[in-house]
Amino acid sequence: MFDEPESDPRPPGRASASDGPSGPKAAPARAVSRPTAAQRAAAAVLAPEPSRLDVRQLDERKLSVLRAIVQDYVGTEEPVGSKALVERHNLGVSPATVRNDMATLEEDGYIHQPHTSAGRIPTDKGYRLFVDRLAEVKPMSAPERRAIRHFLDGAVDLDDVVARTVRLLAQLTRQVAVVQYPSLTRSTVRHVELLALAPSKIMLVLITNTGRVEQRIVDTPGPVGETTLADLRARLNARAGGRFFPDVPALVEDLPSSFEPAERANVTTVLSTLFESLVEQNEERIMLAGTANLTRFGHDFPLTIQPVLEALEEQVVLLRLLGETADAGMTVRIGRENEYEGLNSTSVVSVGYGSGDESVAKLGVIGPTRMDYPGTMGAVRAVARYVGQILAES
Repeated sequence: MFDEPESDPRPPGRASASDGPSGPKAAPARAVSRPTAAQRAAAAVLAPEPSRLDVRQLDERKLSVLRAIVQDYVGTEEPVGSKALVERHNLGVSPATVRNDMATLEEDGYIHQPHTSAGRIPTDKGYRLFVDRLAEVKPMSAPERRAIRHFLDGAVDLDDVVARTVRLLAQLTRQVAVVQYPSLTRSTVRHVELLALAPSKIMLVLITNTGRVEQRIVDTPGPVGETTLADLRARLNARAGGRFFPDVPALVEDLPSSFEPAERANVTTVLSTLFESLVEQNEERIMLAGTANLTRFGHDFPLTIQPVLEALEEQVVLLRLLGETADAGMTVRIGRENEYEGLNSTSVVSVGYGSGDESVAKLGVIGPTRMDYPGTMGAVRAVARYVGQILAES
């Protein structure tokens, strides 16, 4: 059963620290004598200049204004003015007060004015603060969860799981979806099967805990009897079953010496083929879907969409965007937090997936910085959790 929590008490992990933290509450007021004019003049000369943070603390009202600006701009695609904020949101203050708060937010770099006489739009710094402190991951509805379960349950193998997952993510978020195949280096051996095709020809089938299946044909130096084949199969599974791929070679490398001298060359050949399967060079595979969705956001890219499309063609770039497989938590990279220059106008939301608590790969979406972050994070998280359940049950 796939369960999606109602809400997250904290926003997801991030690529960089939040900007503009709230400062400490003011100390209680106390009675003081009024200074003379001379004392005030002396204090102005001798007192150190207050830091920018001291005079630019973002109180809850300003944070509410920033949240409203992000929500309205994402929803309307239009710069946001103070009058519209007061009309659409229950801020409890006048338009003049909102204008003052917007001026503070603009001075601190959280919003900016795209052109004269326009309203304001969030900057990368504003989106970062929104994601880190103001946004809550939007949970999927019951019908959405049922649709995800129904769509992914029809998968027949790992390739089908990945293909369905990437299409589903693109449809749910209307962004570009990226799914990494489970990494062999972080997978464990579920079973090794040896099938005799001919006296000197064996099919080696390696099945991982993620459902990935690797098949190899082994041509042995001499004929291999059924008894020897069954013995080798049993010993391989006894030593390698449940073990991580990088650990397997050291666990089975002495197996040939435990067989009769006449069988050792055959066993060594089978092990060599197994080792090749364990260190497959092209394991870091990625599947992409929804590139056409970017055409809906042409106006969100400063000059042209071409650099984004070129970046999406580079598998190495996509792998770096998703981040390290070992980091299974939700990651949101916004604008210039992305190292690749062609993606400085995009945001990337990614999370790890796998069977149990072990992350074996990453999946995520890429879109403009003007993104529905709560909804996107909720969809990415829900799909990742359900894919992990499929892998655990397969």
